[in-house]
Amino acid sequence: MFDVHPTRFASACGKGAWFLLLMLALTVPALAGGGSKKKSTAPAADTTAQAPKVIDYSNIVWPNPPAIARIKYEAFFAAQQISQVEPATKTKKQNWMDRLAGTQTEQEHPHVLFQLDQPYGMAVDSKGQLYVADTKVGAIFIFNTETRMVELIKNGVHAHFGRIIGLAMDDNDRLFIADPGLKHVLVLNSKHEREDVITQGVVEPSMLALDKDNRLLYVSDTSLDQVLVYDADTLKLKRTIGTSGHNHELTDPGNFAKPTGLAVDKDGNLYVADTMNNRIEEFDADGQFIRAWGKNGDGPGYFARPKGVAIDSDGNIWVADGMQDRVQVFNQDLQYCISFGGHGFMPGQFAALVNIISDNQRNRIFTTEIYYGRAQEFRYVTNAEAEQLQKERDATHQKKAEDRKAAPAPAADAKPQG
Repeated sequence: MFDVHPTRFASACGKGAWFLLLMLALTVPALAGGGSKKKSTAPAADTTAQAPKVIDYSNIVWPNPPAIARIKYEAFFAAQQISQVEPATKTKKQNWMDRLAGTQTEQEHPHVLFQLDQPYGMAVDSKGQLYVADTKVGAIFIFNTETRMVELIKNGVHAHFGRIIGLAMDDNDRLFIADPGLKHVLVLNSKHEREDVITQGVVEPSMLALDKDNRLLYVSDTSLDQVLVYDADTLKLKRTIGTSGHNHELTDPGNFAKPTGLAVDKDGNLYVADTMNNRIEEFDADGQFIRAWGKNGDGPGYFARPKGVAIDSDGNIWVADGMQDRVQVFNQDLQYCISFGGHGFMPGQFAALVNIISDNQRNRIFTTEIYYGRAQEFRYVTNAEAEQLQKERDATHQKKAEDRKAAPAPAADAKPQG
């Protein structure tokens, strides 16, 4: 059980628990927000005007009741709405060979729009929209998490991509895109127009993180076994963290073996998923090593190829484990708090989990997984919110106890008249 202390998420340390409702026996649709697969009879122009109905996921929480929920499942995103298909502009007349083969006409077989295939990096803009880089589709999906509408930044249309992996967004909605296929980091402005490109020092960029206060851009490079540090405004290389040239064999503190996920806390400290060494390493804003934790294993606090790391608004550290398909949460004292996930396709489960990010403005956590091709959204219940919920629960219990004490004793049964 996850016995949550009202003021500290950290005190909930113990074996994590999670559950799914009976509704999870339903087949999870592969469309954005979990909408119904029933075919719409309304014209496409009308059906896109409002968001489709979605399944109620509100009771999927961690830990189990009666504990106060600290993590709530919200939704998943995988594709454009089922009603968003491109209608045929003209009917192609079938010839005798088409009729013999049973081939559909263009009108009978409209072109369905894109869906996620191998999503990886994520970022959230100032409007709260979720950006997801899909390395196989070769596009960046922009999900409006409220309406479920989707836009795309397409390869060859809005930008030129090779193999996109990591994303990061600054305060001005500048989008940074790690592209190991083209060996650079592309920078797009808020209108999604090419603004600049970073090539200095880059070999195989993977994931990105921004320190908005210190104006630093961090880039993990899996080929160099380094984290590259750039000035976020001039885009000039300032320094590197880690030692290159040892073929992913270094295990000493401060070095990496294929680093991937990155995150920055409110103090400017950098957290790095040191994937092949099965650990998380922490550095200060000057690149000085602070600490490392984790080793190979499947117990609490152990990792098997950690791929992503995120820091929530209370400073807790969330680690996405790629091999075990689970997320573990630690407090700032590195105490284990809770985990959730496991192999599977249902809400809150994962299939090849590769990334995790935190939207601290809205207390949301997002994950991506590549085998099912989806991003999942979770709501983090903060320490302050949990404390208030605990106070309300205590007050309710107190009121019930007082009511029981004040209630008159039941009258004795009257004797029957002779």
